[in-house]
Amino acid sequence: MREATELNEDMLEEAEHLPLLEPEDDGTFFQVTNLLNIMDSESAKTDTAGPGLDMRKTLASVIITEKATTDPCVVMNALIRCLQVPEISTQRKMNIYNIMQEIIQQEGEMEERCIQRLVAIASKQMRDITETEGFETAEVASETLVALSRNHFSLVMYELQHHLKPLNLTDEFVIVTLAKLANGNVFEFMPYMGITLATIFTMLRLANEAKMRQVICSAMETFCETVQFYLRHLEDSLYPVMTEDQFAVKLFPMYRYFVTVWLRHQDLEVKLGVIKSLRPMLSLLLPNDDLREQVYDYIPLLLAEFQGGLEALFVTQVLRQILEASVTTNTPIPPMLLHPIFTELHVQVCSKAPAQQQFSSQNLMEIVHCFIALARSYPKELMKFFFSQVEMSKEAIRVGTLALIRAVVSADDPKMNIKTIYLAIRVVKNTLSDTRSKVRMAILRIIGQLVLSGFQEKIKGWGLKYVSVQLTLSTYKLTNRRECFYQRDLEEKMVHKVTMDTVKIITSSISGMTNEFWVRLLCYIMETDYTEALTPICISLTNLAENQIHGKDTEAGIAGKSKHVDLPAPQKLLARLLVLMSSPYKGEGRGIAMLNLLRTLSQSIAPSMADMWEQEIPLLVQYLEEHTEFTWNQKAWEDMLIQFLRNSLKKTRGTSWSLRLSKELNNQIDTFDSPSLEKGFLYRALGFTLGMGLEADRVEVLLLELLYKTDYSNDFDRETCLKGVILCFGLCARGQVKTVLNVLHDFEERIQESEQSWQIGAWRKDHPWRRETVKSALMVMYSCVSSYCHPQMLLTHVDSPITAKIIHHYSSSCQDISLKMAFMKSVVQVTNAIKSIQDPEDFQFAHKSALTGLIVVLCCQMSLKECGHVNPRALYKGPGPPYPGTRPCDRPLPHSTSGSMAMDALSQLSTLKPFYSPEESTELMDIGIHTVISLQPPGEDNESVKTLYANALSSLKQLMEGLLQRQLDPKGLQDTVHLLEKWILSEKEWEREKAMALHLHLMQIYVQSIGVCIPLKLGQFGILVGLIAPCTCDVHRRTRLASINVLSSLLDLHVSQTCSLWGASKEQELQKCKEDLQDTDMNKISSASSRVAKVVCPEFNCDEVVSLIQKLCENIGAMDLQHDRAAVTWIGIFLQMRVKELEDKVAEILGAILVHLPVVDHPEVRRHLIEGILLLAHYHQETVLTSLLRQPLPMESHLTEVWLAVAENVPFARTMLHGLLGRLQSRFTAKINATSKADIWRLAAVDPLMTLCTIQLLMEKMDQDDKFPDLFPDLLYTFLLQLGSSHGPEAASPVLKTWRLVHTGPLPQEMTLQRITIKSMQLLVKRINREPLEQALEEQCVWSLLENGGTFLEGVSLMARLCMQNTEHYMQRLAELVLTGMGSEVLSCCISSTAICVESEFMSDPVLHQEKLLRPVVLMLEKGAGQDKDETLQVLSLRALGNMALGAPRKVKQYRKLLLEKCLGSLQGQASSSATAEGMEALTKVLAELREGDIGSSFEAISKQCRAFFDNENELLRLKAFILFGKLAKVVGISKKHFFKGEVKRGWVSLLLHCQDPCPSVAQDFEACVVTMFQCVHFWGWKSLESSFGHSNDSINDQMTVFQTNMCSILGPEKACCSLWLPAGNNSLHEKQLVKDQNRCLQLGRNYHEAAVCPLSEEDGPCGTSELLSSTDSVVEISGSLTPLRPCWGRSWTWMDREWLNGGRDFQEEYLSLQDLQLDSDAGVRRAALETLKVLDSCNQHWLLASPRGLP
Repeated sequence: MREATELNEDMLEEAEHLPLLEPEDDGTFFQVTNLLNIMDSESAKTDTAGPGLDMRKTLASVIITEKATTDPCVVMNALIRCLQVPEISTQRKMNIYNIMQEIIQQEGEMEERCIQRLVAIASKQMRDITETEGFETAEVASETLVALSRNHFSLVMYELQHHLKPLNLTDEFVIVTLAKLANGNVFEFMPYMGITLATIFTMLRLANEAKMRQVICSAMETFCETVQFYLRHLEDSLYPVMTEDQFAVKLFPMYRYFVTVWLRHQDLEVKLGVIKSLRPMLSLLLPNDDLREQVYDYIPLLLAEFQGGLEALFVTQVLRQILEASVTTNTPIPPMLLHPIFTELHVQVCSKAPAQQQFSSQNLMEIVHCFIALARSYPKELMKFFFSQVEMSKEAIRVGTLALIRAVVSADDPKMNIKTIYLAIRVVKNTLSDTRSKVRMAILRIIGQLVLSGFQEKIKGWGLKYVSVQLTLSTYKLTNRRECFYQRDLEEKMVHKVTMDTVKIITSSISGMTNEFWVRLLCYIMETDYTEALTPICISLTNLAENQIHGKDTEAGIAGKSKHVDLPAPQKLLARLLVLMSSPYKGEGRGIAMLNLLRTLSQSIAPSMADMWEQEIPLLVQYLEEHTEFTWNQKAWEDMLIQFLRNSLKKTRGTSWSLRLSKELNNQIDTFDSPSLEKGFLYRALGFTLGMGLEADRVEVLLLELLYKTDYSNDFDRETCLKGVILCFGLCARGQVKTVLNVLHDFEERIQESEQSWQIGAWRKDHPWRRETVKSALMVMYSCVSSYCHPQMLLTHVDSPITAKIIHHYSSSCQDISLKMAFMKSVVQVTNAIKSIQDPEDFQFAHKSALTGLIVVLCCQMSLKECGHVNPRALYKGPGPPYPGTRPCDRPLPHSTSGSMAMDALSQLSTLKPFYSPEESTELMDIGIHTVISLQPPGEDNESVKTLYANALSSLKQLMEGLLQRQLDPKGLQDTVHLLEKWILSEKEWEREKAMALHLHLMQIYVQSIGVCIPLKLGQFGILVGLIAPCTCDVHRRTRLASINVLSSLLDLHVSQTCSLWGASKEQELQKCKEDLQDTDMNKISSASSRVAKVVCPEFNCDEVVSLIQKLCENIGAMDLQHDRAAVTWIGIFLQMRVKELEDKVAEILGAILVHLPVVDHPEVRRHLIEGILLLAHYHQETVLTSLLRQPLPMESHLTEVWLAVAENVPFARTMLHGLLGRLQSRFTAKINATSKADIWRLAAVDPLMTLCTIQLLMEKMDQDDKFPDLFPDLLYTFLLQLGSSHGPEAASPVLKTWRLVHTGPLPQEMTLQRITIKSMQLLVKRINREPLEQALEEQCVWSLLENGGTFLEGVSLMARLCMQNTEHYMQRLAELVLTGMGSEVLSCCISSTAICVESEFMSDPVLHQEKLLRPVVLMLEKGAGQDKDETLQVLSLRALGNMALGAPRKVKQYRKLLLEKCLGSLQGQASSSATAEGMEALTKVLAELREGDIGSSFEAISKQCRAFFDNENELLRLKAFILFGKLAKVVGISKKHFFKGEVKRGWVSLLLHCQDPCPSVAQDFEACVVTMFQCVHFWGWKSLESSFGHSNDSINDQMTVFQTNMCSILGPEKACCSLWLPAGNNSLHEKQLVKDQNRCLQLGRNYHEAAVCPLSEEDGPCGTSELLSSTDSVVEISGSLTPLRPCWGRSWTWMDREWLNGGRDFQEEYLSLQDLQLDSDAGVRRAALETLKVLDSCNQHWLLASPRGLP
């Protein structure tokens, strides 16, 4: 072995000094390095990301380990090389060592040299610890060496021993590793144990640092445990090394040094390490007899550590080990050490442990074991010490000492002799007089422990007496406790509990007991008020009774055969136990204990009942055992007890047993608190017992006594004495109904007789509330009697006296709160009692109407504000007022209580006959809803009010259900829902919740009851759904769920009645929506509600959709914003899904939305509604347009908002503009027959003003970038047409047959058709962004012209010209529109369109020629010029035709025939003067573009017609005629010259005279007239006159003066007689001329008269007489031209025209006129008329002579 050691030493030294190991396989090294790098990187990530399974790191480690299975040496060398890399990280080292440990565990074969290198490197790195690295590397290196030691122990051990040298303090991890090696390799390490311990011992003095001392202590603990293991398995060792004593000898010096030196160290961690190492060391030292006594010597040093800061538990454990060893080895501890040990241990028991002590309870257990060990060896000394301690008055010392005595007594040790128990009892008796609670409990526990330990005889006498005293004392203190001594009460409860436990132990363990103890326990049950102790007492009494019955106790003096024990009165004991058993789980389950006691004492209580009790008591016990205080049913248990009592009393029938039991029960009433379950059951048992009594007179006495001593001030509705008395009377009435009614009647009479002197003062005037409480109690008693009365007896007494008494007591009081509640409760009980009768035989409840009326009054008082409209007399049919002789209550009723009771009463009454009428049912429903739903829900902490609240809702449901069943049809359903609607739409959450829950209940009842029998009315389904749809988004979860359930019920009903295709997929989707509605996120809730709408939408027909939307719109604003959002969401979804099908319903839907839109405040809700309108307009534009345009003016804000929304969507707005234009244009187009519903709406009459306002709004609000390129001409043209109609006969709005505008007041002045149209046109012009056009329109005042009716047409023409100049690219569309308008049947449209054509620029526009529109225009103008219905249209048409010569001169020749025909036609017939003038002007323009050959035959007609107007009365016509005549003079050619010359000669006189026409309008055109005359002079044939003009530069006036002078020189005055110049044959003609001239002179005056009749000579004219005579027509024309100079003459004269002079007309008429003028007042007129008549007579003669026919 030495040689091996030397070899190992050389190899290790060589390994330590070897250079860096070269790898055998570079590939493996690099692979390992890369994997280690991965592990390092993942470790860094793990540090930052947090803990977790690092798969990459684990995988890298597994790869290296797996590779080592095939070639461990190569991998190990690679890892060793990695360890040798300088500046390697700590984490990398730890990873390498962990991998090495896994490789070593594989047990693969590795080279010795590799192992040596690894041992050397691990040892070196384990010892080279730096502060920065910490101990992680050292620990993992140590673990690696331990792993290597399993197969290479010698190498590792040598390496460690090499660094473990005597008197040289080694590294701490060397010692740690040695301890691990010892623990893991016990048998291999044992040869080195001795030298290791010896070497460590030499280091103890050198170990000054606390850390090093802790390491050595921990190592010594491990070494000692290793030695113990070795000694226990010594037989398994191949070569034993040392014995136990040898090890002990080597350990003792170290033990001594630890205790004497290191245990005094100030560091607690060092002390703890030392103490922990002592226990394994003592395990080796104490078995040695020599060393044991030496260990005793160091006990004081251990005791001293109790005073230090070290955890006492570890010191106590060492001390216990020593004490138990002394007991086991029977080696006594030196007497001088006993008292210090007693004292130190006792102090720890009696004093409170320091706060830093974590193991105080474990320490106490160790101390107890120490004292038990001491009691075994030193009983006398220990008890003497205990006695000295109890002599002290401190409570803690006494309690601690008694607790130790109890522990000593409880020790099950045969070595514990009787003397020790005797001494302990002496110590205990010395403390019996102590009254402190903890001391008393400690004594009681000792007594109980003595009994349990088998020392029963030792407690007889003093022990039993002490227990009895403590039982009485603790009970007294608990029943007379004070609230200010809460801590004392808790302590006293503990004393009582310990006493009860002790009693239980005593009674179950002691075979015999004194009679005094039995009697004390039995009286305790009957008298104590502290019932918590009854369970153990009953158990104890049961045990004692069983012992006594079986004769085991001879001292009691009871005969074993009699099986009887001494008891109080049997009825008293039974009554006491029965009442206490009503709460069987109180006091740790006293019910079972008392039942067992009854069963045990059955022979003593009532022998006749014993057999029955033997059978029934086990059943009662079984029930209690099967349940707990949380699962049992109070009522069921009481019923079982009552049944038990009934069966028991049956066994004593015929005796006075039941009456005596009743007296005992009556006597115990005052012994129980009120309210309590026991007292309630007592009254119940009393009533049942009295009901079974046979002596009615004695029963009456007991009942009257009960009534007189009852406190009526308590609430009868709670668990009070009064309620118990009422229940007692009811139960008694089951068998003694007449007796009970007699008692109540007798009681009422007695208190009325003694009203002033009655002892309880119930009827005193200064205590009216007591009077009402007595009446309340009496009413409830009567109703309770009806509840328990036998059915046959009930029918006899229910009307009278029961119900009659109830109504009497209620009506004859002030009706305070308690009385009203009592009344309603009584009504409910009575009605329930009647309903419970199986065969009522058509019983008619006579007082039903009276009771109903009284309850209705109560409901109105409860919620006066909510149901103020209810007339309580409507349902009251009783005698007198609803509450005769009463005064109103001062306080309102508590809603939660009275509401429930009122609804319950009405619900029960509704089921009795006679039934309510439908009107009464509806009224009751309304009252009930107002009463209950308005109740505010109670708080979460008020359970009683919550119960009443729930009862009120339940009662209302029952009432509504019962009343609905009476009218189970759609109308009844709708009426019921209508009553709930107000509350469903309430702003209060609780009202909505209750209303919706009630709605759901009624809906379910309706669906279940009616099914498919009676279908819903048309639209009713939509109304019902529309009411509850918004509630699917209610903020309250239960309201949402109730609403969706109502919707499901409605769907079920609808599907069943309509055979809908509602399938499973839709049902599943609806179910998912229900689940989502339970969420708290309002977004999810809204989404779920939308999905519900989409699911149910297909189930609606069009009528239902309309009713749904109407209902949704109606309820908008009734609740909060969330409901409104849901409503508009449903509306939007239904419109989106069904809009195409709603063509017939659009008007109704839109009407509903528009009616309610003004009251919607929130912008979001308004926006959704408007979106619905836009959606309807998208699919049904005409209907929506008509509905919107039929809204009143001024346009309201909501309607404006709708149009603004339209304007936001430019494409849609343009579409709507087209529709609006169509509405305006439809007035100017021919009426057509409607072929579709859309046509009907499109053709419906609307107000054009509203249409114009809408168009203006859209143009104003639409996107300004939109220039209306395609709408401008249509808009402009339509506006012009509208203006034209406003100025024309169509200006009035159309008469609408089915609709009238509704104006709230007069329209603003600016809101007229003209002004709105002008504004719209201005907006239109501004929008197209043509500044020149806009500026020109303003400068030329076009807007003013258009607005004025007189200048409108001028403005239209001007507007057309400016637009053609500035908007050329719109001309094609404008021309098309104008052409269409000209063909319109509407006159204003034709006029306006024709006015546009007047402009010559319009006719010259190239668009007309390019698009071949000129001809249609000309044809339309032809039509307008040819009509004679409207003068304006004719004038404009002629003007436009004339302007065609200006605008399109090249086209004049093409259309000359049409132009000449229409213009000439205006000169003929009955055309107006304006049309004639316009025709002549047009001819003037047309002739300017034609030649003589182009005119053709029309020339003669034009000339003649033109000349005919020379003498016209109209100045304008004469002017236009002269101008046209002048134009003819220019046009005439050779072919027509001769004809025209004749025309000129016929009109020369008129032309000449017209130049002197005094008419102001003609004078303005003087120049034109003169020019015309000058143009015609050369046709006269007088050459001398032609020189009068044309060559002078003078003005026209000067030229005219020269012309007149020359003409006068030709017509000289000397030729006075024209008859001399006339040749033969022409005399008659000349005379005619003279007559005509003279006739004209009558109008010209004297100046012109002479010139007209002057003689003419042939030589005066160059053409001779014949030419002059041919000009007689001209003379006539002169006279005709002078007609308007004298209006008075013009009125009387009808001038002879050219035809008359030729004999074509009889001149007799003219002749008569001249005769009339002879009577004129003017002398000149009379003279001229006379002369003319003379001339006529002469001419007439010549004419007759010249006539070929001669005289007639």
